[in-house]
Amino acid sequence: MSSQDVFKSRERIPTSICATDHEAIVQVAAMIIDLIKRRNAERRPTVLGLATGHTPVGVYRELIRAGHGGLDFSHVITYNLDEYYPMPPDSLQSYHRWMRENLFDHINIDRKHIHIPDGTVARDSIEQYCGDYEKSIAAAGGIDIQLLGIGRTGHIGFNEPGSSVHSRTRLITLDPVTRRDAAADFFGEANVPREAITMGVGTILDAKQVILLAFGEQKAPIIKQTVEGPVTDAVPATYLQQHPSAHVFADGGSAGELTRYKTPWLLGEPEWTEQRAKQAVIWLSQTCRKSILKLDREDYDLHGLAPLLRRYPTVDVLNRKIFRALQATIKGHTDLPHGRTILVFSPHPDDDVISMGGTIRKLVENQNRLHVAYMTSGNIAVFDDDALMLAELVADLDREFGFAPERARPFAERVRSVLAAKQTGQPDAPEVQKIKTWIRRSEARAACKHMGIPAEGIHFLELPFYQTGVVRKLPIGERDIQTCHQLLEQVRPDWVFLAGELSDPHGTHRLCADAVFAALRESAAAKAPFVPETVWLYRGAWQEWEPERIDMAVHLTRDELTNKIFGIFKHESQKDKALFPGPYDDREFWQRAEARNRHTAEVFDQLGLPEYYAMEAFVGWSVQ
Repeated sequence: MSSQDVFKSRERIPTSICATDHEAIVQVAAMIIDLIKRRNAERRPTVLGLATGHTPVGVYRELIRAGHGGLDFSHVITYNLDEYYPMPPDSLQSYHRWMRENLFDHINIDRKHIHIPDGTVARDSIEQYCGDYEKSIAAAGGIDIQLLGIGRTGHIGFNEPGSSVHSRTRLITLDPVTRRDAAADFFGEANVPREAITMGVGTILDAKQVILLAFGEQKAPIIKQTVEGPVTDAVPATYLQQHPSAHVFADGGSAGELTRYKTPWLLGEPEWTEQRAKQAVIWLSQTCRKSILKLDREDYDLHGLAPLLRRYPTVDVLNRKIFRALQATIKGHTDLPHGRTILVFSPHPDDDVISMGGTIRKLVENQNRLHVAYMTSGNIAVFDDDALMLAELVADLDREFGFAPERARPFAERVRSVLAAKQTGQPDAPEVQKIKTWIRRSEARAACKHMGIPAEGIHFLELPFYQTGVVRKLPIGERDIQTCHQLLEQVRPDWVFLAGELSDPHGTHRLCADAVFAALRESAAAKAPFVPETVWLYRGAWQEWEPERIDMAVHLTRDELTNKIFGIFKHESQKDKALFPGPYDDREFWQRAEARNRHTAEVFDQLGLPEYYAMEAFVGWSVQ
């Protein structure tokens, strides 16, 4: 039986796991471009079903690049999956506007060939409108390729759990999870529409070919259900198992829970690398609820790992090897550098202390020269009330001490009137953005002081890609890379730390990492004297590295974790309830950080390693 046949025994939809999201994007775009070329040569139209959101934007950039290279889109007909309701087409969150900005304004498509559900149609006309949308698709000859993303509920389009396999274009009520996931784009969950118009599951399944794209670890659980689980209306994406030509393109993050990726030895004997052996033994220890050194031959035999065991003289040799490898990752004060230069890149003005505040404090205590670079302002994550409070505070100080009342009071009044006139989901005025930037900067300085980092070690980079005033950001550009490169040249660090959320192609953490990686590669290529000897990746507020991937686990005492939490408290605008807490966890950032660090220590303890109160984990990255 071939390896592909083995996968099919678990995977009910053909699935390609790509090394990166870019690799998947290029493959999918090539399929679409090839179809358009063939249809153009045949003088026939190409009918595309299109999706919006972060996931497909890379595909659209590839199509735009093809258009600039001469690909003719004048005979392409498009039908979009969905639109919020009600939603004016020029609204910042409208999919009409999104499609224009991310594709249609950059290719030579005939505007009469563009079809997107209308979020302004009268409510009493929606049923007729949706029926006409279906008829238009049929009149065009049906959809040739339907592009899909997938939501955490398993929705495709806006077909939420409970949708029928026979459903057609209609008005639906959005699931609370879907609304929570969209909250960032609307500057708060309360502003997200409760309804949307969407193609039905049946409409999607009528397409001749369906391509589902999924990127990022947050999609891993739902991709496993979609690809390996039973067909159920509780996960509408599982209906794709019934399509004769559906295909899933995933990156390593979103494929992380699939059997062939997480536990490939259950499908047959895999290629046993050092990393995979460590992964298997840790899995076996957790499955058997036994420490690694207590695993016996029967445990390996009963759980499909006899082939691995046969590669070692005895079970004890294997157990000790993995145990020692994990033990070597645990670091304390004496294991960390002394008297070196350390640079921590923080995407937002709190990621440093949330993710590695305990380690930063240890590095400071070891007399290292600490620098923290805040890559973006984080200003969109500040409540309007906080900005108004600061403006009024300045006015009150001026009134009390007579600094410049002729300027401060009118400024405070202007901010008050601007915020009062601000519409739901509208970007902040420039002066309000600046106030919110000041708030985040002052909090970052306070946190750095708490951790022992001097003022000269604090850098605010204000990378250009972030300065849009809205959640949706620009791609990383040369100015972003050069800003990072200049700081590296200035600081010349021995160690560099940066956020390692690498599987979210459009998240701020990923974009910041891309800029730093590019800058580091430039330094290495130029053989610059400031190429760091070590680069460490940390995780943000939501996730931790899998134990088999951890290269350094810095242990913390209870007092050290408490000190870290007090550092997080300095970011007052993000405390109690952050404007963008993320869709996966309602807890405050300090609560997530505490629970994560405690859990990492518990995992090491359960594997039989020394017991510590908490741990911060890191993965090494090679500049080469």
